[in-house]
Amino acid sequence: MSGLLVRRAEPVDFPAVARLTVAAYEADGQLKGEHGYGAVLADVSTRAASGEVLVAVDEETDAVLGSVTFVLPGTPFAELSGPGEAEFRMLAVDPGAQGRGVGAALAEACVDRAAGLGCAAVVICVRAGMADSAHRLYQRLGFVRSPEKDWSPLAGVDLLGLRLDLTRG
Repeated sequence: MSGLLVRRAEPVDFPAVARLTVAAYEADGQLKGEHGYGAVLADVSTRAASGEVLVAVDEETDAVLGSVTFVLPGTPFAELSGPGEAEFRMLAVDPGAQGRGVGAALAEACVDRAAGLGCAAVVICVRAGMADSAHRLYQRLGFVRSPEKDWSPLAGVDLLGLRLDLTRG
């Protein structure tokens, strides 16, 4: 199996990122009854203008296998992060590439980026009832539930806050 490279997305990657993000959210059942969120997920250029869109690519084929958006507090896509915290959102893995460590590589790249910027923590939210594999990944990386970060963007969509403290050894 070929390796993975995580790098900043380039405009040429945006169509692939849009496709795989929407496909991953649809495969997870996260776009059922949603009004407009698929369009937000597909608008990669807007995300890239206000945050950092990272991609995981197959080193052999250069195919984009997954993506994530890394943001800092006060920026348009930041939902949970406060002072000293970084956040990542819209972590998505092409349904055909799941099980290859793509999600872990992207999440770890965000944690490394936050640490490199001197952030004290990384915060994320996950949808209640999301796949156990996602919860296990974040738990393995050291994220812990932060109920004070829980929120609901619309009726029936409950998001659970998770936080990784970067100040602990």
